[in-house]
Amino acid sequence: MSETPGGPPRRHAAEPDGSDPAALMRYLERTIPPMDLGDAERLLREAKSIFDAHEITFFLRQGTCLGAVRDGALIPWDDDLDLGSIIGRHGLTADRIEPVAAAFRANDCHVEVAHEGLYTSVRIFKYRIRIDWQCYRVLQGTIAHYPGVPFPARLFDELSELPFLDQTYLVPSPVEEYLELKYGADWVTPKQVGYEKDVLDAMPEGTVPGRAGRLRRFLSVRLRPRTAARLVVLDVAGQPVPGARVRVAGLGESRADRRGVARFYLPGADDYALEISMSHHEEVLYEEALEPGKTYTYRPQPGVSAGRYYVLQPEPD
Repeated sequence: MSETPGGPPRRHAAEPDGSDPAALMRYLERTIPPMDLGDAERLLREAKSIFDAHEITFFLRQGTCLGAVRDGALIPWDDDLDLGSIIGRHGLTADRIEPVAAAFRANDCHVEVAHEGLYTSVRIFKYRIRIDWQCYRVLQGTIAHYPGVPFPARLFDELSELPFLDQTYLVPSPVEEYLELKYGADWVTPKQVGYEKDVLDAMPEGTVPGRAGRLRRFLSVRLRPRTAARLVVLDVAGQPVPGARVRVAGLGESRADRRGVARFYLPGADDYALEISMSHHEEVLYEEALEPGKTYTYRPQPGVSAGRYYVLQPEPD
Protein backbone atom coordinates (compact mmCIF):
# COMPACT_ATOMS: atom_id res chain seq x y z
CA MET A 1 0.00 0.00 0.00
CA SER A 2 2.90 2.28 0.50
CA GLU A 3 6.54 2.44 1.33
CA THR A 4 6.47 -0.20 3.99
CA PRO A 5 7.78 -0.27 7.55
CA GLY A 6 10.35 -1.92 9.62
CA GLY A 7 9.59 -1.14 13.25
CA PRO A 8 9.52 -3.24 16.39
CA PRO A 9 8.89 -6.95 15.90
CA ARG A 10 5.52 -8.33 16.99
CA ARG A 11 4.29 -11.83 17.75
CA HIS A 12 1.87 -13.42 15.32
CA ALA A 13 0.00 -16.66 14.94
CA ALA A 14 1.72 -19.44 13.04
CA GLU A 15 1.91 -18.89 9.28
CA PRO A 16 -0.68 -20.86 7.27
CA ASP A 17 0.81 -23.70 5.25
CA GLY A 18 -0.26 -22.19 1.93
CA SER A 19 -3.11 -24.58 1.16
CA ASP A 20 -5.53 -21.69 1.73
CA PRO A 21 -4.29 -18.71 -0.35
CA ALA A 22 -6.82 -16.34 1.23
CA ALA A 23 -5.61 -17.17 4.74
CA LEU A 24 -1.97 -16.84 3.69
CA MET A 25 -2.63 -13.47 2.05
CA ARG A 26 -4.32 -12.12 5.17
CA TYR A 27 -1.49 -13.43 7.34
CA LEU A 28 1.12 -11.68 5.18
CA GLU A 29 -0.94 -8.49 5.17
CA ARG A 30 -0.72 -8.38 8.95
CA THR A 31 2.90 -9.47 9.35
CA ILE A 32 4.11 -7.23 6.48
CA PRO A 33 7.26 -9.10 5.40
CA PRO A 34 9.25 -7.50 2.55
CA MET A 35 8.66 -8.93 -0.91
CA ASP A 36 11.11 -11.18 -2.67
CA LEU A 37 12.13 -8.65 -5.33
CA GLY A 38 12.72 -11.24 -8.03
CA ASP A 39 9.25 -12.71 -7.57
CA ALA A 40 7.75 -9.22 -7.36
CA GLU A 41 9.29 -8.24 -10.68
CA ARG A 42 8.04 -11.46 -12.24
CA LEU A 43 4.51 -10.88 -10.94
CA LEU A 44 4.52 -7.28 -12.15
CA ARG A 45 5.47 -8.44 -15.65
CA GLU A 46 2.72 -11.06 -15.58
CA ALA A 47 0.23 -8.42 -14.50
CA LYS A 48 1.29 -6.09 -17.29
CA SER A 49 0.84 -8.88 -19.82
CA ILE A 50 -2.71 -9.55 -18.59
CA PHE A 51 -3.67 -5.88 -18.52
CA ASP A 52 -2.24 -5.33 -22.00
CA ALA A 53 -4.08 -8.37 -23.37
CA HIS A 54 -7.36 -6.90 -22.04
CA GLU A 55 -6.46 -3.37 -23.18
CA ILE A 56 -6.63 -2.05 -19.62
CA THR A 57 -4.75 1.17 -18.90
CA PHE A 58 -3.09 1.05 -15.48
CA PHE A 59 -0.46 3.10 -13.68
CA LEU A 60 2.08 2.58 -10.93
CA ARG A 61 0.98 4.23 -7.73
CA GLN A 62 2.07 4.83 -4.14
CA GLY A 63 5.19 2.89 -3.08
CA THR A 64 5.61 1.12 -6.42
CA CYS A 65 5.55 4.46 -8.24
CA LEU A 66 7.87 6.00 -5.65
CA GLY A 67 10.48 3.27 -6.06
CA ALA A 68 10.25 3.31 -9.87
CA VAL A 69 10.72 7.09 -10.10
CA ARG A 70 13.15 7.71 -7.25
CA ASP A 71 15.25 4.54 -7.33
CA GLY A 72 14.53 2.92 -10.69
CA ALA A 73 13.69 -0.21 -8.67
CA LEU A 74 11.14 -1.71 -6.33
CA ILE A 75 11.67 -0.57 -2.74
CA PRO A 76 13.52 -3.38 -0.89
CA TRP A 77 11.32 -3.16 2.22
CA ASP A 78 7.99 -2.78 0.42
CA ASP A 79 5.43 -5.54 0.94
CA ASP A 80 3.14 -5.30 -2.10
CA LEU A 81 2.69 -3.92 -5.62
CA ASP A 82 0.43 -0.89 -5.99
CA LEU A 83 -1.35 -0.41 -9.31
CA GLY A 84 -4.26 1.81 -10.25
CA SER A 85 -6.84 2.55 -12.93
CA ILE A 86 -9.63 5.12 -13.16
CA ILE A 87 -13.20 4.04 -13.84
CA GLY A 88 -14.51 6.33 -16.56
CA ARG A 89 -11.04 7.15 -17.89
CA HIS A 90 -9.02 5.46 -20.66
CA GLY A 91 -11.93 3.21 -21.62
CA LEU A 92 -12.28 1.48 -18.24
CA THR A 93 -15.83 0.72 -17.13
CA ALA A 94 -16.91 -1.14 -14.01
CA ASP A 95 -18.03 -4.19 -16.00
CA ARG A 96 -14.52 -4.67 -17.43
CA ILE A 97 -12.99 -5.37 -14.03
CA GLU A 98 -14.33 -8.89 -13.45
CA PRO A 99 -13.03 -10.33 -16.78
CA VAL A 100 -9.56 -9.09 -15.81
CA ALA A 101 -9.93 -10.65 -12.37
CA ALA A 102 -10.90 -13.92 -14.09
CA ALA A 103 -7.76 -13.73 -16.24
CA PHE A 104 -5.62 -13.40 -13.12
CA ARG A 105 -7.38 -16.40 -11.58
CA ALA A 106 -6.60 -18.36 -14.75
CA ASN A 107 -2.96 -17.38 -14.16
CA ASP A 108 -3.01 -19.23 -10.80
CA CYS A 109 -3.61 -16.08 -8.76
CA HIS A 110 -5.93 -15.81 -5.79
CA VAL A 111 -8.17 -12.78 -6.44
CA GLU A 112 -10.61 -10.89 -4.20
CA VAL A 113 -12.81 -8.06 -5.50
CA ALA A 114 -14.46 -5.59 -3.12
CA HIS A 115 -16.68 -2.66 -4.08
CA GLU A 116 -16.43 0.53 -2.04
CA GLY A 117 -17.91 3.95 -2.69
CA LEU A 118 -14.63 5.55 -3.67
CA TYR A 119 -13.16 2.62 -5.62
CA THR A 120 -13.31 -1.05 -6.49
CA SER A 121 -10.44 -2.87 -4.82
CA VAL A 122 -8.93 -5.92 -6.54
CA ARG A 123 -6.41 -7.86 -4.45
CA ILE A 124 -4.32 -10.29 -6.48
CA PHE A 125 -2.08 -12.82 -4.74
CA LYS A 126 0.68 -15.05 -6.11
CA TYR A 127 4.28 -15.95 -5.15
CA ARG A 128 3.46 -14.78 -1.57
CA ILE A 129 3.05 -11.27 -3.00
CA ARG A 130 -0.07 -9.12 -3.20
CA ILE A 131 -1.00 -6.71 -5.96
CA ASP A 132 -3.40 -3.99 -4.86
CA TRP A 133 -5.14 -2.91 -8.06
CA GLN A 134 -7.38 0.00 -7.13
CA CYS A 135 -9.98 1.06 -9.68
CA TYR A 136 -10.86 4.57 -8.56
CA ARG A 137 -14.00 6.59 -9.10
CA VAL A 138 -13.70 10.32 -9.73
CA LEU A 139 -15.70 12.30 -7.16
CA GLN A 140 -15.77 16.09 -7.25
CA GLY A 141 -12.73 16.14 -9.48
CA THR A 142 -10.60 13.94 -7.20
CA ILE A 143 -9.67 10.35 -6.52
CA ALA A 144 -8.84 9.22 -2.99
CA HIS A 145 -5.62 7.30 -2.27
CA TYR A 146 -5.03 5.58 1.06
CA PRO A 147 -5.18 6.84 3.77
CA GLY A 148 -7.62 9.42 2.37
CA VAL A 149 -5.46 11.68 0.23
CA PRO A 150 -7.63 13.42 -2.41
CA PHE A 151 -5.64 13.70 -5.63
CA PRO A 152 -6.74 15.98 -8.49
CA ALA A 153 -8.12 13.76 -11.25
CA ARG A 154 -6.09 15.79 -13.78
CA LEU A 155 -2.96 13.93 -12.61
CA PHE A 156 -4.40 10.80 -14.23
CA ASP A 157 -5.84 12.24 -17.44
CA GLU A 158 -2.62 12.13 -19.45
CA LEU A 159 -0.35 9.49 -17.93
CA SER A 160 3.41 9.63 -18.54
CA GLU A 161 5.55 6.76 -19.77
CA LEU A 162 8.37 5.57 -17.50
CA PRO A 163 11.04 3.03 -18.50
CA PHE A 164 11.16 0.54 -15.64
CA LEU A 165 12.46 -3.03 -15.33
CA ASP A 166 13.19 -3.25 -19.07
CA GLN A 167 9.60 -2.34 -19.94
CA THR A 168 7.52 0.84 -20.12
CA TYR A 169 4.94 1.61 -17.45
CA LEU A 170 2.60 4.53 -16.93
CA VAL A 171 2.67 6.91 -13.98
CA PRO A 172 0.60 9.96 -12.95
CA SER A 173 1.63 13.21 -14.60
CA PRO A 174 3.38 15.27 -13.50
CA VAL A 175 4.68 12.44 -11.36
CA GLU A 176 6.72 14.72 -9.08
CA GLU A 177 3.53 16.55 -8.07
CA TYR A 178 1.81 13.24 -7.41
CA LEU A 179 4.63 12.00 -5.17
CA GLU A 180 4.84 15.27 -3.26
CA LEU A 181 1.08 15.24 -2.65
CA LYS A 182 1.34 11.70 -1.31
CA TYR A 183 4.65 11.68 0.57
CA GLY A 184 5.42 15.35 1.20
CA ALA A 185 8.19 17.57 -0.10
CA ASP A 186 10.88 15.16 1.17
CA TRP A 187 9.70 12.23 -0.99
CA VAL A 188 13.16 11.99 -2.59
CA THR A 189 14.66 10.80 0.73
CA PRO A 190 14.23 7.04 1.32
CA LYS A 191 12.54 6.34 4.65
CA GLN A 192 11.83 2.88 5.94
CA VAL A 193 10.14 4.32 9.03
CA GLY A 194 8.91 7.88 9.46
CA TYR A 195 7.34 8.49 6.06
CA GLU A 196 3.94 7.85 7.66
CA LYS A 197 4.02 11.20 9.46
CA ASP A 198 5.00 12.92 6.20
CA VAL A 199 1.96 11.42 4.47
CA LEU A 200 -0.47 12.58 7.17
CA ASP A 201 1.08 16.04 7.39
CA ALA A 202 0.87 16.45 3.59
CA MET A 203 -2.85 15.65 3.54
CA PRO A 204 -5.09 18.70 2.99
CA GLU A 205 -7.51 19.72 5.72
CA GLY A 206 -11.16 18.83 5.36
CA THR A 207 -13.20 15.84 4.34
CA VAL A 208 -12.32 13.54 1.46
CA PRO A 209 -14.92 13.99 -1.31
CA GLY A 210 -17.39 11.13 -1.13
CA ARG A 211 -17.05 10.75 2.65
CA ALA A 212 -19.45 12.02 5.30
CA GLY A 213 -19.06 15.68 6.20
CA ARG A 214 -18.33 17.03 9.66
CA LEU A 215 -21.97 17.44 10.70
CA ARG A 216 -22.95 13.95 9.57
CA ARG A 217 -19.97 12.44 11.37
CA PHE A 218 -20.83 14.34 14.55
CA LEU A 219 -24.47 13.28 14.47
CA SER A 220 -23.55 9.67 13.70
CA VAL A 221 -21.23 9.46 16.69
CA ARG A 222 -23.78 11.09 18.97
CA LEU A 223 -26.97 9.44 17.75
CA ARG A 224 -25.87 6.17 16.12
CA PRO A 225 -23.16 4.59 18.28
CA ARG A 226 -22.87 1.61 15.96
CA THR A 227 -21.35 3.88 13.31
CA ALA A 228 -18.62 4.94 15.74
CA ALA A 229 -15.50 3.22 16.99
CA ARG A 230 -14.04 3.85 20.43
CA LEU A 231 -10.37 4.07 21.34
CA VAL A 232 -9.25 3.92 24.96
CA VAL A 233 -6.01 5.92 25.11
CA LEU A 234 -3.63 4.86 27.87
CA ASP A 235 -0.21 6.19 28.88
CA VAL A 236 2.91 4.08 29.42
CA ALA A 237 1.74 3.33 32.98
CA GLY A 238 -1.60 2.03 31.69
CA GLN A 239 -3.59 5.05 32.93
CA PRO A 240 -6.30 6.76 30.83
CA VAL A 241 -5.26 10.01 29.11
CA PRO A 242 -8.10 12.59 29.14
CA GLY A 243 -7.84 15.07 26.28
CA ALA A 244 -5.66 12.87 24.06
CA ARG A 245 -6.16 13.76 20.39
CA VAL A 246 -7.05 10.99 17.94
CA ARG A 247 -6.90 11.92 14.27
CA VAL A 248 -8.26 9.46 11.72
CA ALA A 249 -6.77 10.35 8.35
CA GLY A 250 -9.39 11.71 5.97
CA LEU A 251 -12.14 11.56 8.61
CA GLY A 252 -11.31 14.24 11.16
CA GLU A 253 -10.24 14.10 14.80
CA SER A 254 -11.68 13.72 18.27
CA ARG A 255 -10.58 14.18 21.88
CA ALA A 256 -10.59 11.57 24.61
CA ASP A 257 -13.03 12.16 27.45
CA ARG A 258 -12.12 12.08 31.14
CA ARG A 259 -11.95 8.27 30.97
CA GLY A 260 -9.51 8.42 28.07
CA VAL A 261 -12.12 7.28 25.53
CA ALA A 262 -12.18 8.90 22.08
CA ARG A 263 -15.13 8.23 19.78
CA PHE A 264 -14.94 8.67 16.04
CA TYR A 265 -16.99 7.93 12.94
CA LEU A 266 -15.99 5.17 10.52
CA PRO A 267 -17.71 4.57 7.16
CA GLY A 268 -17.17 0.82 7.47
CA ALA A 269 -14.77 -1.98 8.39
CA ASP A 270 -11.46 -1.21 6.69
CA ASP A 271 -7.84 -0.23 7.27
CA TYR A 272 -7.30 3.29 8.61
CA ALA A 273 -4.38 5.51 9.54
CA LEU A 274 -4.44 7.22 12.94
CA GLU A 275 -2.34 9.84 14.66
CA ILE A 276 -2.50 9.77 18.46
CA SER A 277 -1.16 12.75 20.41
CA MET A 278 -0.79 13.29 24.13
CA SER A 279 1.60 15.20 26.33
CA HIS A 280 5.21 14.38 25.36
CA HIS A 281 4.17 11.59 22.98
CA GLU A 282 2.85 11.28 19.46
CA GLU A 283 2.54 8.18 17.28
CA VAL A 284 1.27 7.42 13.81
CA LEU A 285 -0.43 4.03 13.39
CA TYR A 286 -0.44 3.91 9.59
CA GLU A 287 -2.46 0.74 9.04
CA GLU A 288 -4.99 -0.46 11.58
CA ALA A 289 -7.99 -2.71 10.90
CA LEU A 290 -10.94 -0.94 12.51
CA GLU A 291 -14.68 -1.57 12.50
CA PRO A 292 -17.63 0.60 13.54
CA GLY A 293 -19.17 -0.38 16.88
CA LYS A 294 -15.92 -1.83 18.27
CA THR A 295 -13.73 -0.66 21.16
CA TYR A 296 -9.93 -0.70 20.92
CA THR A 297 -7.15 0.16 23.36
CA TYR A 298 -3.99 2.11 22.55
CA ARG A 299 -0.87 1.68 24.64
CA PRO A 300 2.26 3.66 23.66
CA GLN A 301 5.63 2.04 23.35
CA PRO A 302 8.32 4.31 24.81
CA GLY A 303 10.52 5.89 22.15
CA VAL A 304 8.37 4.69 19.24
CA SER A 305 6.57 7.29 17.11
CA ALA A 306 5.94 5.23 13.95
CA GLY A 307 6.51 1.80 12.45
CA ARG A 308 3.96 -0.22 14.42
CA TYR A 309 1.20 -1.78 12.34
CA TYR A 310 -2.00 -3.66 13.20
CA VAL A 311 -1.48 -3.28 16.94
CA LEU A 312 -5.06 -2.30 17.88
CA GLN A 313 -7.19 -5.31 18.72
CA PRO A 314 -10.94 -5.09 19.43
CA GLU A 315 -12.06 -5.72 22.98
CA PRO A 316 -14.51 -8.59 23.48
CA ASP A 317 -18.15 -7.60 23.01
